[in-house]
Amino acid sequence: MRADRLVAILLLLQHRKQITASEVALELEVSERTARRDLEALSVAGVPVYSMQGRGGGWRLVGGARTDLSGLTASEARALFLVAGPASTATPGVKAALRKLVRALPEPFRAQAQAAATSLVVDPRHWGSSQLVEPRPPPRFLDELQEAVIRGVQIRLGYVDRQGAETERTVHPLGIVAKGSTWYLVSDTESGRRTFRIDRVSSVDVTDNPVHRPEGFDLAESWREIADEVDRKRTPVEIQATCAPDGLGLLRAILGGRLEVGGSTPGGRIEIVIRGHNEYALAGELAGLIEWLDVTGPQGVRDHLAAIGDALVTRYS
Repeated sequence: MRADRLVAILLLLQHRKQITASEVALELEVSERTARRDLEALSVAGVPVYSMQGRGGGWRLVGGARTDLSGLTASEARALFLVAGPASTATPGVKAALRKLVRALPEPFRAQAQAAATSLVVDPRHWGSSQLVEPRPPPRFLDELQEAVIRGVQIRLGYVDRQGAETERTVHPLGIVAKGSTWYLVSDTESGRRTFRIDRVSSVDVTDNPVHRPEGFDLAESWREIADEVDRKRTPVEIQATCAPDGLGLLRAILGGRLEVGGSTPGGRIEIVIRGHNEYALAGELAGLIEWLDVTGPQGVRDHLAAIGDALVTRYS
């Protein structure tokens, strides 16, 4: 489900008294089944869209299709931008559509709708993997934390660390991230920028004190920096290699963010860097890719590869 379609559907509902799934499909050049699924998704997300059955039926906005979107409540406007916002960062066209939608909202709703659009980042890959996964069901306190992010207020946060020790601190919530199957809160604290796993949050007390938001803060950019730092800590070993061009797609699929691609060699191969947990684990992971790879260093990984090769020959010759 694409954010630009959701925004376009709502804009259609503004300007028409009623639309059908087939009209949406024709207008947006999608299948009728896709159009119906998107309309239903808007309704499930809390946007006041409802269907009328029978002859002459179709879809309408509660309160009528008004150009100022006064049929939306503040929470319903936030719901729409929570659905559309995370996916909307990819294309300038969708951003433009969201800006038009903001202008169509009643004035009191605009600030929180814009905050909702930038309050969530969805990063669907597991740490160190290219595999796409769905987030787990929303953890306890997710709604309270997201509300605090959108309202821009500080919270007193109870938190249990990985050793089981519980602490309480006041934080400035800046955004929510769904990474793989885990949810995180990105916050500023007295000790600097911190990331908290939401399933380890033990209590949330929302205050009326405003968040001190860093000037120019961008949640998606901040998360990329956090994720890069975590990945490097989780995979401290780097190997250098060259790859045959026709094997690069396979390496991307297997290694995901642990693969860095460089320039071409005089012989037409591609220089790459691969990160991993330790030399032996990397050698085992790459041993089946020798058709495309030539590991140039470090020597310890090459030694492990040679030992694995000797063991395979001994076992299967």
